[in-house]
Formats: sequence, structure tokens, C-alpha cells
Amino acid sequence: MRIEVSRSGGFAGIERRAEVDTTGRPDAAEWHALVKAALDEGHDEPPLGVPDGFHYTITVDGRPVHCADPYLTDAQRELISRVLKEGA
Repeated sequence: MRIEVSRSGGFAGIERRAEVDTTGRPDAAEWHALVKAALDEGHDEPPLGVPDGFHYTITVDGRPVHCADPYLTDAQRELISRVLKEGA
């Protein structure tokens, strides 16, 4: 499973991207469960956020969903954080 996170907005408006491929990872099942929980609460279109807040696009195997601060679920927040931290 290929997971990509794109973050835009914020005070500086700087975009950041990272991706993780779970193929062959020993923790792949954990990633898959987190992805399912995060995508279940995502939106097909970018939702309204708050001024200077971040907007996120989570793309899993070509399927994008959108979410925005401060309305992230716990699963979305964890997935975004992990991908931006561990991804390339």
C-alpha cells in the first residue's frame, strides 16, 4: 500500500509532501488499520478549515481524501504525523 500525505496552508503557506510504501514492512497491518480509520472520516472535496490552518490530502493507492485542521480525527492526525515523519 502506498500512502502519500500532502500538507498545504498554514501561516507561511509552504507545502510539504511525504509518502510511505507499506509493502514488505513488518508493521504493514498496523498501517493498514490506521489508513482505514483515517479514510473513513475523510472528505471527497477539501473541507473548510480555519484561517492559517493546514489542509491535508491523504492519497492511498491513488484514492485521495481531504481533511483540515482543526477537524482532524485522532486516526487522521496520527497517520499524517507518521507519514510526514517516516516518509520520504
